[in-house]
Amino acid sequence: QVHLVESGGGSVQAGGSLNLSCVVSGRRFSDLKLGWYRQSPGKERFWVAGIDESGTRTYYTDAVKDRFIISRSSARNTVDLQMNRLTIEDTAVYYCTAGARDGDYWGQGTQVTVSS
Repeated sequence: QVHLVESGGGSVQAGGSLNLSCVVSGRRFSDLKLGWYRQSPGKERFWVAGIDESGTRTYYTDAVKDRFIISRSSARNTVDLQMNRLTIEDTAVYYCTAGARDGDYWGQGTQVTVSS
């Protein structure tokens, strides 16, 4: 079992920044692929960013490329999502996810609200 706890959500004005953090426990951290999804009201959950087990490769959906940065820390067992130049369209519940050999695990989510 992998346990994921997100933090860092909140309300921000358009153009601002937020950093989301997710603490990962229950499995060897270096064995896990990590990522972030988001779900906007009335829409399906959508993949946002991913990072491989070593932290050397990162991946982004086009909508956030050049604005968001995903990173991981083996010292803190965390995966972060630095979100810059936020827009109203970024408003969503953001979920941390871990990919393990026995399946994918999800956090409870953290709300991000961007206002004009």
